[in-house]
Amino acid sequence: MDYQTTVSNKEATNKKEKMRKNTIYDQKPTPAFVGASWASLFVGTIAFCIGLWNADMLLNEKGYYFTILLFGLFSVISVQKAVRDKLEGIEVTKMYYSISWATTVISIVLLIIGLWNADLELSEKGFYGISFMLSIYAAITVQKNTRDIAYIERNQKDKDLF
Repeated sequence: MDYQTTVSNKEATNKKEKMRKNTIYDQKPTPAFVGASWASLFVGTIAFCIGLWNADMLLNEKGYYFTILLFGLFSVISVQKAVRDKLEGIEVTKMYYSISWATTVISIVLLIIGLWNADLELSEKGFYGISFMLSIYAAITVQKNTRDIAYIERNQKDKDLF
């Protein structure tokens, strides 16, 4: 009985592996998800910027936080691009991959250090932290949706040619 169970488990595992290898991802993200991703990106970044505009802090402090936002957005897009390139079999150097991850972590750490040492109310610190995290998460999903749509459309064109 143990032999039969073992064989069945191996067969099931082999079938799953074959299915993974033959799976073609051909479903575009829904328009609702794409729209929600873009809306989240705009809401997060605009809220962060409005908060900075209305903040009672020096201009150099505002510049610091704005630069951190831009740095973080660019960094997470680079990480998503590198991860996706590797997934699609496009060569990504270890240096670029490492730098992308390092800059993402650094941007988050710099925001935390800045907010930790800022003379702001706790609710303001929370606002900046949450709007920053919403923005970088949304940037990742927008980039992912863009790559998914381009990948699927490219594969669809290839199928139409043959």
